[in-house]
Amino acid sequence: MKIEFIGPPVLAEDGGVFYAAKLDGETLLCHFSYEALEDVDPDTVQGDAATLFQKHQLKLLSIAEKKIRDGHAHDGQIQIFSNDLLL
Repeated sequence: MKIEFIGPPVLAEDGGVFYAAKLDGETLLCHFSYEALEDVDPDTVQGDAATLFQKHQLKLLSIAEKKIRDGHAHDGQIQIFSNDLLL
């Protein structure tokens, strides 16, 4: 399984962030909910989704990679929610 995060971060209609990846050469869209972006660092001052994503990009992409490797990608997309931060 080859995973490559290619980005860039794009704001989603629900206030979260989409980030493109390649999974074995096929496009996979990673969706990070706004709640996950807020909860990734509860001690930080809340901000816009793009800023929160960029500040914690490595941690968030690591969580997305784990979910992908665990087989949670469906229909070319993976969803990352607050409860995934506990993984």
